[in-house]
Amino acid sequence: MNEKQLVGEKAVEYVKDGMIVGLGTGSTVYYTILKLGKLVQEGLQIKGIPTSVQTAMLAKELNIPLVELKDVEHIDVAIDGADEVDGQAALIKGGGGALLREKIIARASKMFVVVADAKKNVQTLGAFSLPVEVVPFGFEMTARHIAKLGCEPVLRLNPAGEAFISDNGNYILDCPFPEINRPAELERALNMIPGVVENGLFVDMADVVITVDEHQQVKVTTV
Repeated sequence: MNEKQLVGEKAVEYVKDGMIVGLGTGSTVYYTILKLGKLVQEGLQIKGIPTSVQTAMLAKELNIPLVELKDVEHIDVAIDGADEVDGQAALIKGGGGALLREKIIARASKMFVVVADAKKNVQTLGAFSLPVEVVPFGFEMTARHIAKLGCEPVLRLNPAGEAFISDNGNYILDCPFPEINRPAELERALNMIPGVVENGLFVDMADVVITVDEHQQVKVTTV
């Protein structure tokens, strides 16, 4: 069993019968969703809220009942991956382009569980380019404003070489900050820029981080 599967399946322990569950996006939480699908077949009663079209399709294939966010008052637990996790459980997310929906669902959840393989653990955020979701109108100007914060934004492209379009119809700028020593400050600064919809910094949001230590053992940290 690989690291992604180890931590992805471990997160399922936080899901109980009758819960509304935020279903994340990515290669690690994929294993969480597979496991949940198996448990649903065995009788587990849950309702899922997917963070992306891709996740919704997978959940439907596994017969996990889905519900829309507008139809619930809260989410009991959300489980999602991360592109980087630092020592204070601050995250970079959005490598798959679903950061806006992921952040909305994480904020609506009573508990936010993050699953990450060992490669995602860092001392300081920034090796992974920070995704920033922006509206297409005037995105070049938005990118110039972002650049003043200390990076050179790059418009994300799809395999056809055209602008990648998020599930919300927006563009993604990948912003390579050398080091992010004050993620909360950068998160606020980015979101003050007109044209920025949301950014991939998740600060003071994770309640539990599940990863793997140097001995290949699952490590659970409660924040």
